[in-house]
Amino acid sequence: MAKEFWINLPVKDIKKSKEFFTKLGFSFNTKHGNTDNSACLLVGQKNIVVMLFDEPTFKSFTNSEVADTKQATEVLLSIDAESKEEVDEMANKAIGAGGTSNHKPTKMQGWMYSCVFSDIDGHRWNVLYMDVSKMPK
Repeated sequence: MAKEFWINLPVKDIKKSKEFFTKLGFSFNTKHGNTDNSACLLVGQKNIVVMLFDEPTFKSFTNSEVADTKQATEVLLSIDAESKEEVDEMANKAIGAGGTSNHKPTKMQGWMYSCVFSDIDGHRWNVLYMDVSKMPK
């Protein structure tokens, strides 16, 4: 059985992507995975690895074209927030750092609060606060 799980995303410019995610408060593994062609983004308390690869390197792994994120969503990466205010803050940071969003922070199903934004390469991220005390039983 698998012991680790990594997400791999193609990006146009490693340096610009690192700047974007740093502005959102994310960190990077500085010992492994950082080259001119890649960066090891760490997400959450468990440090989930999201490897960012420049598009030529990503294509060499997949032997296929990179999805056009301007035309469709290829994946929705969801991260939790501790409050509605944190959802709003992350959405504002993402837009301020060069990302986009056409999904205003919204209450869903009476117990979730969410906002979807796109990073500078068009990958969709969902910031989600869940009030489990209001979760249907």
